Amino acid sequence: MTETAEAVPRPGLRERKKQRTRDALLRAALELFATQGYERTTVDEIAEAVDVSQRTFFRYFAGKEDVALFSQRIAESHFLTAVRERPPHEAPLEALRLALLESWDTIGEAIEAVIPIELHMRTFQLIESTPALLAAHLRRSAELEEEIARVIAAREGLDVDADPRPRVAVAVFGGVMRVTGRLWGAGEDTSIEAIRELTSSYLDHVGPALAQKWRPEDL
Repeated sequence: MTETAEAVPRPGLRERKKQRTRDALLRAALELFATQGYERTTVDEIAEAVDVSQRTFFRYFAGKEDVALFSQRIAESHFLTAVRERPPHEAPLEALRLALLESWDTIGEAIEAVIPIELHMRTFQLIESTPALLAAHLRRSAELEEEIARVIAAREGLDVDADPRPRVAVAVFGGVMRVTGRLWGAGEDTSIEAIRELTSSYLDHVGPALAQKWRPEDL
């Protein structure tokens, strides 16, 4: 580190204890969901598994849905960052595709700072097979798609409200994600490699019209 670089301050003892409690609740909840089902697991059981009160649970999470979707939110944030960092010369759909592949290649470190990656993937499968969680996930996906469309529009120099292409491209991309997520969730291989390969294969079949560049100088 250079003399002018600013060191990232280490969280204080109180913050580290709070983070450990949150992570313990998260892991206990996801393991209970995976073994006995989301609907059959209660907040009291989650709190008891970590030896804390129900009140303590609600200091960290709004409810079971919040904790079930927590690691998925980390993955979504990781992907959105990858989209923002794609080089500007890439066509929009290609930027989305490569951002997705890159985020899968690097998501392990972000997730494993909180829970094991295997537990995250099992939870992703749980979301796909639990109607209440899937509905909440799809609501969030719609919000995420709007964020991504605005990022794509900005990188292409377009007005997202005047030019439909960013939202159309992201809607197509999101549709592929939902199809492959459902197929992967119904399969036996719950690895990152399996969903990465499946999604990449499906994206390869998206028509060339959306894969082309949009900037006037590239046409």
